[in-house]
Amino acid sequence: MTELHVVSHVNRHLYEGVLDEYFRLRHQIYVEERRWTELARPDGREIDQFDTPDTIYLMAMEGSRIVGSHRLVPTTGPTLMSDVFPQLALRGFVRSPFAYELSRVFVVRDRRGDQAAQPRVESVIMAGTMEFALIEGLSQFTIVMETWWVPRFQEIGWNPRPLGVAVDINGMSCIGVTINVSEKAWRETCRKRNVDRPVLVWNGLDAPILGRPQPAVLRAG
Repeated sequence: MTELHVVSHVNRHLYEGVLDEYFRLRHQIYVEERRWTELARPDGREIDQFDTPDTIYLMAMEGSRIVGSHRLVPTTGPTLMSDVFPQLALRGFVRSPFAYELSRVFVVRDRRGDQAAQPRVESVIMAGTMEFALIEGLSQFTIVMETWWVPRFQEIGWNPRPLGVAVDINGMSCIGVTINVSEKAWRETCRKRNVDRPVLVWNGLDAPILGRPQPAVLRAG
């Protein structure tokens, strides 16, 4: 069973080995597989300026194995969009304590598009991300993404809103978007992706962790 673990600076001591493997997987996927060679590091761990104590990681795990993940970076500080790809935000940057940037989304190679597993790893990540946002009282996500993601988000009810026009970046058509958080979007994601239960694991944490409203009672289906 795939579960999505919430990892912050508070409980990361419980995930030291997991985080080391996570950064090595990022190097494997983005440097070795996708050939983003500017991210290469001699120690084989892909870590950048946005991996800070304020970063939150949502780790899709099956037992002790990482099968997918992404990170959430507060938009009140430096972000991928504002500091690396400002050309994608012609309408301006989102700066709010209620908005986080999603980045470094991945599923390990042998679990991508796995039709045998229901729900699929990607589905657990997407449903769990909206679940996290609702529990934490967030209102919005921002994302720098390749344009082929847009219809996939639309299909699950996320309705991305462009912050500018698509730009070619190293041969990839990329766009900056915002996505509003809503219970409707969470329920639509669960319905479309066969997620019939909350998927978050708060190991060593008392939710919510961001000082937002008390956790909502979420029931998929």
